[in-house]
Amino acid sequence: MEYIPVKTILSRVKYGSSWFGIDYNMNLYRGCNHGCIYCDSRSDCYHIENFDKIRAKENEIEILNSALAGKKEKGVVAIGSMSDTYNPLEKKYEITSKALELLKRYNFGIAIATKSNLIERDIPILKEINKHNDVIVKITITTSDDNLAKKLEPNVCTSSERFKTVKKLTNNGIFAGILLMPILPFINDTEENIIQIVEKAHQAGAKFIYSYMGVTLRDKQRDYYYNKIDKLYPELSLKYKKTYGSRYSCDSPNYKRLYKVFKQACEKYGILYKMDDIIKAYKKPKNQQISLF
Repeated sequence: MEYIPVKTILSRVKYGSSWFGIDYNMNLYRGCNHGCIYCDSRSDCYHIENFDKIRAKENEIEILNSALAGKKEKGVVAIGSMSDTYNPLEKKYEITSKALELLKRYNFGIAIATKSNLIERDIPILKEINKHNDVIVKITITTSDDNLAKKLEPNVCTSSERFKTVKKLTNNGIFAGILLMPILPFINDTEENIIQIVEKAHQAGAKFIYSYMGVTLRDKQRDYYYNKIDKLYPELSLKYKKTYGSRYSCDSPNYKRLYKVFKQACEKYGILYKMDDIIKAYKKPKNQQISLF
């Protein structure tokens, strides 16, 4: 494990009311080796060289402890927004587990985003935090097809394994659901894929599905993505360039139809899909957030 020096771990966010009601953000690792071909974190604006190499942060648990101890305002801390916190090295180093213990100690809520079933290891601590604070887990699933998932996200567990993780989380009382994003134009933007994901989410007991029917592309990330899809689907990047040019947001040409199908399927099974509804559903009333102290 390579360690990089940092001064801070925890940062206050201003966009929380529109993104799962979070108050703080932290990434415990820098870089990720899941190999997802579409990952926005490869973009130049994040200044992460050699993104496929996982690095931890020097003394981060001690830094986090000091930061949490000094916060008068409690809230929900987002984990894994840029680099998946449940990468393969987490199994050995347990940095995320240690951070969760601190969040429990200082009475903070958590919002975790991951593609890894390693999160199942931490269900006991998630349940403990959930007794007093807000907990939401977002499992990214982009396709119902395991073979396609292995092409798009080669170094992470299959979609079927992730659905099982959602079921284990919800069976343990954790408010868990699915991030259905990105939807890649000309690859997984089909009605069949959307409907199958919603149906499997229902079978897994998912509380919500939040989706964006497209993909974001910019600078270095765009080049990386085009290179990968041309290996999977020769010359597909030419179709992207013709359709989107240098646009950042690349909505599926079937965006309106797909979202309508998605909405109808979610409503059929009683699955939340609007951000405001998801936030209201997992946030506890203030009088239930009893301090551990």
